[in-house]
Order: sequence, then structure tokens, then C-alpha cells
Amino acid sequence: MKKENRKMAQQRRAEERRKNEFRKKLSKTLVIGIPSLAVLALVIVLIVDGVKNSTDDSQTDNTNTEASADTGSSSDTSGSADSASQDTGTSYSTDTSLTVENGDTVNIDYVGSIDGVEFNGGNTQGMGTDLMIGSGSYIDDFEEQLIGAHPGDQVDVYVTFPEDYGVEDLNGKEALFQVTVNGIYE
Repeated sequence: MKKENRKMAQQRRAEERRKNEFRKKLSKTLVIGIPSLAVLALVIVLIVDGVKNSTDDSQTDNTNTEASADTGSSSDTSGSADSASQDTGTSYSTDTSLTVENGDTVNIDYVGSIDGVEFNGGNTQGMGTDLMIGSGSYIDDFEEQLIGAHPGDQVDVYVTFPEDYGVEDLNGKEALFQVTVNGIYE
């Protein structure tokens, strides 16, 4: 009986060694494999996102994003200008021989001030915004003062905010907007 017990004990120990070796290999695989898979997934996501962003950038054809400020006559000062030109398949041009005309969509930057002091929401901060001349989306006379300008021109636009503009500090105030015409959509 001793031989049989010894043999069975050896078999059990051998089986336990195999199980322990398997557990060690599995543990090592999981410790290395799971972080590796996570890194691989992250790399794939970054690549896909980068390709998507570069495709989106090329489709916008060098148009600038809309600014968060709005000089329109509504009481909402966080709106943005008309960007319909991006959907119509028109091309953006900075050709200085072009002239802004009624009905054109232009990309502009502006800094607004009252009595020489910039006011909140009156600055595109260099991000540009699209505006269709004659749309009436900005304060009265703002758009008309850009007619005749060329890409690259800086135009001083003088306006008076309506009494009921909706922003207490701006209601009825005269303002100066220093506007840069970045380009015209053709």
C-alpha cells in the first residue's frame, strides 16, 4: 500500500505543480496582456480620431470657427453669425482685389469697445466669424459699413446698441468695432 500511496501522492504533487505553473503563466499573461490591449486600443482611438479630424479640417476649406460673441440685435449675446456659406460649397478667398458687396458672406474678426474700453462678448478673439452682408443678423448699420472693403482691410464700424438690446451695460450705448475682413466666400 505504501507504494500506491506514494505514487498517488507524486501524481497529486505533479498535478498541483502543473496547476501552479498554469496559474503563474496566466497571471503573467494577464498582467502584461491587459495593459498592452488597453494601450493598443488607445492608440487605435487616437489614430482614428486624428484621421477624422484631418478629414474634417480639409473639408472646411480653411474656414475659421464661429466666435462666441454676437453683435446682432437680439438679446442673446452668446450667439454667432450666419455660417450658411460652409454648406453651399462656396470657396473662401483672401484675394485683396475682391470687394465686399451686399449678399456676400465674409469672415471677419472684430474687437468692440465703448468709450475706448472693450466690453464682454464684443471680441472674436482672433477666431473669426462668418457674416452674410445684408442678413440683418448684426446691429443696424454694422454690415453696411463693411460694403466696399477688401480682404485684409481693417474697418472702423460705428454702431449704437438698441435701447432694448438686453444687456444693461450696452443698451443705448455707442460702440466702435475695429473689424478685420479676413476673406470672402465666392
